[in-house]
Amino acid sequence: MINRGNSLNISSAKARNFNFLRLTQNTLRVDRRKYHKKSRSTTLDRIFKNLSPNLNRPIFLIGSPRSGTTFLGACLEKIPGISYHFEPIATKFAANYIFTGEWDIRKAQRYYRRMYSWLMQQHLDGDLQFAEKTPRNCFLVDFLHKTFPDAQFIHIIRDGRDAALSHSKKPWMQAAHASDGGFEPGGFRIGPYARFWVERERVAEFESTSDIHRCIWAWRRHTESALKAAATLPESQYYELRYESLVATPAQEADRLLDFLDVYQTTARAYFQNAVSQVRSTSVGQWRKELSEEDLHFVYKEAREMLASLGYLEE
Repeated sequence: MINRGNSLNISSAKARNFNFLRLTQNTLRVDRRKYHKKSRSTTLDRIFKNLSPNLNRPIFLIGSPRSGTTFLGACLEKIPGISYHFEPIATKFAANYIFTGEWDIRKAQRYYRRMYSWLMQQHLDGDLQFAEKTPRNCFLVDFLHKTFPDAQFIHIIRDGRDAALSHSKKPWMQAAHASDGGFEPGGFRIGPYARFWVERERVAEFESTSDIHRCIWAWRRHTESALKAAATLPESQYYELRYESLVATPAQEADRLLDFLDVYQTTARAYFQNAVSQVRSTSVGQWRKELSEEDLHFVYKEAREMLASLGYLEE
């Protein structure tokens, strides 16, 4: 199901145990806070369709952490026909079990379908098209495609140096938070602890290296995993977008993405295009100002090949 290679099977000492009740409670709490409510009348047809929510052609927005997934997801949620959900905790948490093969594929498929249906039902969205964004889904593309054969994948890629710099400013993998005892929503301890995607033989290195090294490592693993899986997807179901292109030519990139999603209604396109136009150009190239020579040593040692293959190196 998943090409796990020799990645780590995280021990319970570093990841929360699966607790269904807690997961559903936290998922609903965050979803209600993040969900963009749509102004729609409640009709009998809408209520009827909510009994069995539409999971045809779900949209999965993927990309490494701090690559623009949050911004692009906020733009997608403006489209009236889409029921968009921000990083559902219940499925985000389950990624570890699927990647490591701890869950049977049928069990995992039932779980994801039920969770996505449940999320849509909370907002009476059963008649809309489901969409979600979770960076961790970069490691589950093949599973999601098998579960939803007609799914559409949008992969946003950002210069790894900028993504790693931005990621390093968050507490999620910072060494300074090693003894805090906190957990991020996806179930892993905040701090320099190896996630399920870390290569088994490099766990000690991951947990003892610099913050920027861990963050470029995360960028490389998320990006390479998504690209490898994408190579097996039909062209009509995979769309690759560069964050830098979105910043440089937002109108053109918005049009191309809307065409891929088969969104042609004038008002829907206008909502999305207006949202995309708010992208900030200052977020491109910050690594030149803030990364030290030591930082760049780790960056290029870990991800030079990936950066080069994507055209991000000037040499």
